[in-house]
Amino acid sequence: MVAVIWILLTALLIAVPLFGPRWLLRRALARPLPQDGLDTLVRNIPVYARLPADLQQQLQRLVVQFLHQKKFVGCDGLDITDEMRYTIAGQACLLLLNRPTRVYPALQTILVYPTEFVVGRHEVGPGGVITPAQRGLLGESWGDGRVVLAWDHVLRGACDWTDGQNVVLHEFAHQLDSESGAPNGAPFLGSQSSYRSWAAVLSRDYANLRQDAIYRQQSVLDHYGATNPAEFFAVATETFFEKPWQMAANHAELYAELQKYYRVDPREWLPEPPSPPDAQPDWSAGGSPAGGSLAGGSRSYAPTW
Repeated sequence: MVAVIWILLTALLIAVPLFGPRWLLRRALARPLPQDGLDTLVRNIPVYARLPADLQQQLQRLVVQFLHQKKFVGCDGLDITDEMRYTIAGQACLLLLNRPTRVYPALQTILVYPTEFVVGRHEVGPGGVITPAQRGLLGESWGDGRVVLAWDHVLRGACDWTDGQNVVLHEFAHQLDSESGAPNGAPFLGSQSSYRSWAAVLSRDYANLRQDAIYRQQSVLDHYGATNPAEFFAVATETFFEKPWQMAANHAELYAELQKYYRVDPREWLPEPPSPPDAQPDWSAGGSPAGGSLAGGSRSYAPTW
């Protein structure tokens, strides 16, 4: 009897690694993305159809892995549907194409609200006075394995791939940023020389965007990126994928740094837009050539925490 128990225990110890997480992932990846998933990518993420076939195949496999490993939770009575899961996963995995990286290894849960959600904050005012405040947000990225998204803005950002505003790209850029430690606008780049080049270009363009925001100057980059370096990287990521031609024309070195990091050129997926007429500074919001306060724009994403 004892011998039988030992045999069973030995068999169990052998079977656990064989049928553990890696085995389950391999089994999941052996199946193609279901047809309804493909239909959702085509319908809800128009840029998907413009990807070359090899990138489409990559994205499908990444989506399968993402959905296998991540948990979706509906908030405020929202029922999570396959459409939501495929739409969010498809956009998030665009950031991983051609990159030898794991699929957001620290991320465990995506919380989805039907629309803008309200959170409590403590804001520090003049003289260090702390007051409670309520903020309506479209998305948040947390360092404890969670991303929070507003579904209506997820869908809006996916369907309009020309406005440079995409809450999924924004919040998942924060997740990439956090992989190197604290979110500070410098994701894991792999070499000291890459960090030197990255720091020189992004710090310069971040400082320029802060000036643009203060003086209400138009910019390809949303002024929300002037909030801090982490938000600058997230906004630059949105712009890189949704306004690649404009970014390359106005921020060539920044575009080149992001192209080296993301290992794709979104200009190959989108037609070159017509050149806009020359724009003049907008002082209507209260700014002036003599000075002003830093404008954060109309975005309501939250910083990482």
